[in-house]
Amino acid sequence: MTRAWVVGCAVLVDVAWVLAFAAGGRATHDATIPLVGLAQTAWPFLVALALSWLASRAWRSPLGAVWPGVALWLGTVAGGMVLRLVSGQSTTVELSFVVTTLVLLGATLLGWRLLAGWVWRRLGDRARVETVETQNPPFRSPHPRE
Repeated sequence: MTRAWVVGCAVLVDVAWVLAFAAGGRATHDATIPLVGLAQTAWPFLVALALSWLASRAWRSPLGAVWPGVALWLGTVAGGMVLRLVSGQSTTVELSFVVTTLVLLGATLLGWRLLAGWVWRRLGDRARVETVETQNPPFRSPHPRE
């Protein structure tokens, strides 16, 4: 896997989670989830996510849960709230919405990174062991004991 592939996948997973968050919010408060409504709800958080990717330089370590994961999470929540206010989507910031957003985006934007990092390390450990075993087979004496 190339670095670009990993970064691209990380961006797509982050975007998918933000869209899922917005769709869940719309489903909770509206009977339908039209595409236009989903776009209106999601755009502040998607823009905040993109700015957080740039500000944290997340492409350097896209699977990092602590860095850049925490920066992406908090930047997406804070930026999304600010953009909702300045765009007129909301006139106030409800504490319950902020807490819900923090919990859900935290669980998703950090959670998938924790899981991916664990899997990546497990696969990396296995690959290192297999490489060592194939490049350095166990020592066998040319004169076996009889």
